[in-house]
Amino acid sequence: MSTELYRSALSAPADLAGWRVEGPAVTSFPAGRLRLESAADPAEGQAANFVAWLPVETDGDLRLSWSFRPLREPGLAMVFWAARGRDGQSVHDASLPARTGEYEQYHSGAIDAYHLSYYRRMWASERSLHTCNVRKSHGFHLVAQGADPLPAVLDADRDYRLSLTWQDATVRFTIDDIPCLTWTDEGSVGGAARTGGAIGLRQMAPLIAEYSDLRIEAI
Repeated sequence: MSTELYRSALSAPADLAGWRVEGPAVTSFPAGRLRLESAADPAEGQAANFVAWLPVETDGDLRLSWSFRPLREPGLAMVFWAARGRDGQSVHDASLPARTGEYEQYHSGAIDAYHLSYYRRMWASERSLHTCNVRKSHGFHLVAQGADPLPAVLDADRDYRLSLTWQDATVRFTIDDIPCLTWTDEGSVGGAARTGGAIGLRQMAPLIAEYSDLRIEAI
């Protein structure tokens, strides 16, 4: 059984109602899909990157699915889930320090979360072997790795359907129904398994990518 918590075609500006952006993100819809890119020069490093939080927080198990199309690389695309303040509060609680897209603020700052980087094309080592990585914070703990079948931009010819399921402390990630990664958080790294929180999308400049048909379900 599942309950739909949020669904958006991401086809027009009105579909971003309630989203919260941290960092220099630019949004547009030239092809009827949400296009995300940075307004900053990539030479600014981490200051050129951004996070877009979705307008729903979950209390526990979830399924997140969306369509993704890379348009320009290098860069990196990532999703956060089960993100909360380190004392259990919302990531948007006014007591937390402001965040501006720099990665350290998310992995070693005032929040706990899981991070799945599913399109890793920033560095030559990432482009030579495509992997999906899961990290757990607080801290920069690499806890799982799997294969990434997404092509380089040169060969990307369609939207690819991505699905992340988080159930009973196990994450499963697929791309076009191809299993990419499965990992269970047994609490041996970085404390107990996280049980709910915010969901966000992150990009590293100069990546440009499009997103559509986003759905969040409680399971």
